[in-house]
Amino acid sequence: MALDQSFVGRSYPPTDPYEVGREKIREFAEAVGDANPAYTDAKAAEALGHPDVIAPPTFVFAITFKAAGQVIEDPQLGLDYSRVVHGDQKFAYTRPVRAGDRLSVTSTIENIKTLAGNEIIDIRGEVHDEAGEHVMTAWTKLVARAAEPAEEGA
Repeated sequence: MALDQSFVGRSYPPTDPYEVGREKIREFAEAVGDANPAYTDAKAAEALGHPDVIAPPTFVFAITFKAAGQVIEDPQLGLDYSRVVHGDQKFAYTRPVRAGDRLSVTSTIENIKTLAGNEIIDIRGEVHDEAGEHVMTAWTKLVARAAEPAEEGA
């Protein structure tokens, strides 16, 4: 079933705030093998002009992808998630994510297209802090692979 093109431009409600914690940042930095002291040492972050430790650039993927779940789980869209692979990811920052931030994400469907039988959906996640200030934008491309044709005689 083809994705509903009328969903292009549709935005979903902002997520509940996600509180960014120092320990979560440290764990993420360790998991990705990034030893930048600004991710684990408040004094090192302050020396760079930040009020607290900052998060590695890809840290926000977890919260923006979770927010994209509103799109993925929308039954009216018609996305078969069992056929989905992650196609691409991009981030554009206004400022770094830092410990103590309370971030909300608003997801918008930017594009839906079909290519070689695959359906491609582009989702933009706008991330704002508790004061409503823009922190960053994430673009997620999901590819719903074409269904395999039925084998003859099956």
